[in-house]
Amino acid sequence: MKKIVLVPLATGFEEIEAVSIIDVLRRAGIDVLVASVESKREVTGANNITILTDCSLDSIDVNELDMIVLPGGWGGTNILATDVKVQSILKSMDSSNKLIGAICAAPFALKNAGVLKDRYTCYPSVEESIKQDGYINNQKVVESHNILTSRGPATAICFGLEIVKKLVGVDKYNQLKAGLLADFC
Repeated sequence: MKKIVLVPLATGFEEIEAVSIIDVLRRAGIDVLVASVESKREVTGANNITILTDCSLDSIDVNELDMIVLPGGWGGTNILATDVKVQSILKSMDSSNKLIGAICAAPFALKNAGVLKDRYTCYPSVEESIKQDGYINNQKVVESHNILTSRGPATAICFGLEIVKKLVGVDKYNQLKAGLLADFC
């Protein structure tokens, strides 16, 4: 059965993280739904790159999702952390023990939803806003229960690969890692 991952985008998202994650997951054959949190389908990131999303967040059926992954960027993260629909999806997925991922500043949105677990990583200094014990600063990706977190733009490919490993297995992970020349992961 094909896996479905939701990547919600809000104005000010970190483009490298969003595009790297979407690309790696799609290379693995995972269905990625890129959804706009706001009313328009075109969403502009932190560095003025505009992405045309697949759909709006309102059209998403959380029951069909295997995972949600939040890209960082403070502007986008602040929207994700306060958007009622995003917060509701995070809580619903956590209560069903489905996978949740967040990179860079986005673990802050997980904290707001009350789903961040006992170990996590994030962009350095964001842990000061999260104000929760368990911050790990020396790993690219940290897994804690059903939550995967990563540090920032340069770790986005490694983060995507770890998600691939969780959703479709180590063989596809190894194949993609080799093809992407991602020996740094």
